[in-house]
Amino acid sequence: MKLVTYNLNGIRARLQRLLEYLDREQPDIVCLQELKCADDALPIGEIEGAGYHAVWHVQKGFNGVAILAKGKQPELRQLGLPGDPDDSHSRYIEADIDGLVVASIYLPNGNPIGTEKFDYKLKWMDRLRERAASILAEERPAVLAGDYNVIPEDRDTFSRRAMANNALFQPESQAAFRRIVNQGWTDALRLLHPDDDRLYTFWDYTAGAWPRDAGFRIDHLLCSPQAADRLRGAEVHKWARGEEKASDHAPVAIELS
Repeated sequence: MKLVTYNLNGIRARLQRLLEYLDREQPDIVCLQELKCADDALPIGEIEGAGYHAVWHVQKGFNGVAILAKGKQPELRQLGLPGDPDDSHSRYIEADIDGLVVASIYLPNGNPIGTEKFDYKLKWMDRLRERAASILAEERPAVLAGDYNVIPEDRDTFSRRAMANNALFQPESQAAFRRIVNQGWTDALRLLHPDDDRLYTFWDYTAGAWPRDAGFRIDHLLCSPQAADRLRGAEVHKWARGEEKASDHAPVAIELS
C-alpha cells in the first residue's frame, strides 16, 4: 500500500499536476492539504475520473484538507480537530480505509512569532496531541500525514540562520512536535533516511530556492506502532516539484506491507 501526503497549494491551480501525479505514481491513499477551494468548486468529477473517491473539509480561498482512496470510499471518522468549537479553519480530517486510520493535517503556519498566530499554532498542536493520543489508544494501524509546518531538527533546513525567526523553526514548535512523536509515533521519512541531511519536502518560490536546493522538511507521516511494523519504504517525490507550475511542496510517500 502506497500512502502519500501532498500539499497542493491550490487544487484548482494544480489540478493537472495532481492528475498527472495520480496517473504516474498510482498511490492507494492520498492526503491533500491547502486546497484553497470552496465545497462547490472542488473538482470531484475529475478526481473520480482518475479512479479515486474522497472525503474533504474545505473553505473558500484558505486551508482545506482531503483524503483520497483508490477504488474505494474512505469512511469519515472526524471532520475538524476537536477541542475548540470556535475554530472554523479547515485543517484536519480523519478517515478509515480498509482498517487503516488516516488523518490529513494542515497545521497552522504561526508567523509572525510573538503574535496570536503563533499562540494559535501551539494551542492547535496541543489539541492535535490529544487527538493523536486517542488514536494510539485504539491500538490500530494509523498514519497522521500532512504539512505540519514544523522543521523538527537543525538538519531539516538548508539554513538555520535563515529560519531563526520563523515560526516553523522555533524551539516551542519543535518541542510540541516532539511531544506528539514521543507518544509512540514513528517519523517514517526520517526513520528510513537517518543520515540524509538534505531531506527536504518544501522549496520556496522565491530567491531561487528550488534550483539551489534551499529547502526544508515540514511534510511528515507519523505512523502508529502497528503501522510502523508494516513500513517498507519512504521517499520524497522531488520530480513533482520540478514540474511546470508545481506546488512549492513535493509529495512524500510511504509504503506499507
